[in-house]
Amino acid sequence: MKSIPITTSDGTATQPIPAVGLGLWKVTGDAVGGLIEQAIKRGYRHLDSACDYGNEAEAGVGIERALAAGFCRRDDLWVTSKLWNTFHEPKHVRPALERTLRDLRLDYLDCYLIHFPIALAYVAPETRYPPGWFFDPAAEVPCMQPARVPLADTWGAMEALVDAGLVRQIGVCNYGVSLLRDLQATARIQPAVLQVEMHPRLAQEKLLRYCRETGVAVTAFSPLGAPSYVPLGMATASESLLKHAAIIEIAAAVSRTPAQVLLRWGIQRGTTVIPKTSRPERLAENLAIFDFELSAEQMAVITGLDRHQRFNDPGVFCEQAFNTFFPIYE
Repeated sequence: MKSIPITTSDGTATQPIPAVGLGLWKVTGDAVGGLIEQAIKRGYRHLDSACDYGNEAEAGVGIERALAAGFCRRDDLWVTSKLWNTFHEPKHVRPALERTLRDLRLDYLDCYLIHFPIALAYVAPETRYPPGWFFDPAAEVPCMQPARVPLADTWGAMEALVDAGLVRQIGVCNYGVSLLRDLQATARIQPAVLQVEMHPRLAQEKLLRYCRETGVAVTAFSPLGAPSYVPLGMATASESLLKHAAIIEIAAAVSRTPAQVLLRWGIQRGTTVIPKTSRPERLAENLAIFDFELSAEQMAVITGLDRHQRFNDPGVFCEQAFNTFFPIYE
């Protein structure tokens, strides 16, 4: 499988990220263990997890079984997880990671990311885990409770995880150029990875170029666009690029599925992609994108579908679902 290189701030090359990963968002706990076993058996070496997904304990069982079966070695895997919003205060960062490591049955993570540039009031794991977005779901009007924690303070605690050997790389999610630039100006350990929503409707050309020029690897979540959000009411079926005439035409020309065309577009732009699936038969399809290329003209057509359309926007969904107006991109 193709991989995306990672270079540390001192210019040292480290383990590259496998270009296609399995995203575990919205995979139910009873399915995730078996899905991970199947994925690793079929050749996946990149797993994308998070505390907030609520399935890390079950994912850990799947990882452990796959390693015990000899499908690969631990050193062959790239496992990412994420620090949740309620654990931004520095004293909570390491305990949050240690809980994730116990759940995933691992001694270290290949990459640990700050999930959102959103600091929320601490919720103890014994009170509720994963904590979610509400401070008190039982309140008369439940809402988010912001915490006054500078992002730089959280990053310092993330750097300490690298120093302790618990994490090999650290990075961020859902950052724009301004936040990323500010972080790079003060960080002792530079962010290695930026994970953001990225698909042809949200191509983010300037962000991708900035990351390329400053040595930050980009992971595209929701690389297929709308389908992940239709069941949540955050997108409509008509917005899916899988049925867009231009994508269907290109797919026919290269004898591939529309999903493979969209994933290949992401790979050829130099990003890693982490499509989610709960269906084992889709695993092979999503991985079979390395034996063909899109032409420059086809790439331009797909990029030309950009509408700056963000489906996963806290400035929208936090108000709709969590009674709290919380924009981060404006």
